[in-house]
Amino acid sequence: MLRLFILTSFLLLNLYACEGGYFSCIAKIKDSQTIEDNTLYIPVKNDKLLVYSQYKPKAKILKYDPFLSLYLIEDKKKFYYPFSVNMRLQLGSAIVNDKVSKEGKILKNQIGLNSLGVYSTRFAKAALITSSCCSLEGIYTTRGVIQKEYIKRFLSSAPATYSDIGIRVKNEDGFVIVSASNPYLENNPLKKDDCIVEFDSRKVKAASNFMRQVLFSQIGSKHTIKIKRGLKFMTFKVVSSKRFGGGMISDTFLEHKGIYFDDLLHIVGVSQEFIAYGLLKGDQLLQVNSVEVKNQNELLQYIENFKDFSSLLFSRRNFQFFVDIK
Repeated sequence: MLRLFILTSFLLLNLYACEGGYFSCIAKIKDSQTIEDNTLYIPVKNDKLLVYSQYKPKAKILKYDPFLSLYLIEDKKKFYYPFSVNMRLQLGSAIVNDKVSKEGKILKNQIGLNSLGVYSTRFAKAALITSSCCSLEGIYTTRGVIQKEYIKRFLSSAPATYSDIGIRVKNEDGFVIVSASNPYLENNPLKKDDCIVEFDSRKVKAASNFMRQVLFSQIGSKHTIKIKRGLKFMTFKVVSSKRFGGGMISDTFLEHKGIYFDDLLHIVGVSQEFIAYGLLKGDQLLQVNSVEVKNQNELLQYIENFKDFSSLLFSRRNFQFFVDIK
């Protein structure tokens, strides 16, 4: 009888969620046991759980996005009222956990994998961003907001890969500007400080929309990009390749070569090719072509200047050595 009462109550909560505000969303999160410390287990359709976690879930993993720390696993409890990702425009939203809700809005949209969205209110731990109808509008993390377009794509596409045309971008004075360019991507025509004017004959107005177009495109697809470099307008043909870095993975462009770093440039992953060069996990990068680098952002800014040849100085237990990359 108690279970019947709970299910009946939840049916009413779901039917009148839009009128009842966020109280029903709090109750839904609590009943589904969605939040477990700083990990989210969000029931979605087809008896699956969308998981946001810094650690690998102890379950059969159906899909994994290492860039955004998203997993898809089976929902063995089979929650009856899963969350849906509503792509329609909502009049309002709130950060919601199993105790409280705080209404707010997105102040800055997510720009690709490296710059998550910024919400107007904050929580100390991971939570859901929902509409008053309890549709999923985003995942709130301490790093920022994973917006619903990325969640929708993760749930609907397989596998969880992204495309890349070798640049990172930012919004600057109303324009979309290249903030860094990959020197290791073959035939990359784009340079730092290029202004992106058009992509596939459509005007580019916001870095968030542009990066979604790039990331969500099919690997190997061909595109036309128009840029302004100084006083000149130029148009290039580019081909989408596989994205190797970004989000929770280091993004220094050396990932394209198979070298992955932590925040202080210690190697945390290395391809077989560079193990043969003598590189090991724990080695710390100190310099690129005699330029000192202390973190991933500095490395990303400097590395484009060494398109033809990069001499990397590493340190291992006070022993320093060079590795050359072409």
